[in-house]
Amino acid sequence: MAYETLEFQREESFAVITLNRPPANAISEPLVTELNAALTSVEDDASVRAVIITGAGDKIFCAGADLGSAFSGGNVDTFIRFGNSVMRKIERFPKPVIAAINGHALGGGCEIAMACHFRILKESARMGQTESNLGIIPGYGGTQRLPRLVGRAKALEFLILGTQIPAPECLALGLATRLSKDGETLNDAKALARQIARRPPIATRLIIEAVDEGLEAPIDKATDIEVRAFLKTLKTEDAAEGIQAFFAKREPQFKGK
Repeated sequence: MAYETLEFQREESFAVITLNRPPANAISEPLVTELNAALTSVEDDASVRAVIITGAGDKIFCAGADLGSAFSGGNVDTFIRFGNSVMRKIERFPKPVIAAINGHALGGGCEIAMACHFRILKESARMGQTESNLGIIPGYGGTQRLPRLVGRAKALEFLILGTQIPAPECLALGLATRLSKDGETLNDAKALARQIARRPPIATRLIIEAVDEGLEAPIDKATDIEVRAFLKTLKTEDAAEGIQAFFAKREPQFKGK
């Protein structure tokens, strides 16, 4: 499939999706539609063990919605709800999704990053839900994911004040999972993707499912979710390989079976 608003590449055991709408890689309806299509194209591809989402250029990962087109014409309700479904797709994706945040991630860009499982942030970049500066609020899950990541009090402060949060503070609060030297963000994301490729794919998928489903459930239900996922992994060839490799003192070769 040819894409107009993003670049899509397969490399080794992972895919790289690059938001490509310079200068700000702003979110539009076509970009969200193509992002959804790119994710769908690798969802069931066993050769792809991880996905990286990054932005074109070296200054801005994504600065949020294209204010000139995103909220004019068409059905804004449909645009927002579809975008939310794509954010949820990223969050529930069966393979780890890594945000290589090579520049500022603001507004909808922060929301895309927060939906990812890992966030590698350039040390000179900032993140933030800055919508209140425009008299609006986040629409792609920012008011829900930010407090889950950094806590209610700080999230309210950042949301109400429209704060652009420096990278070191993002790391300290858990908004970013790792910091990266300028110019190395995508390379660091690829290194992480290679690590993930050596992990057992079925266990990885079930970890994502168990954490996501159990996080908001009562503890008794949540532990039952984990037990069911554990029993599934125990029946896999990867589990047999992992246990055999442990006793043989060798590196396991996981095949996703």
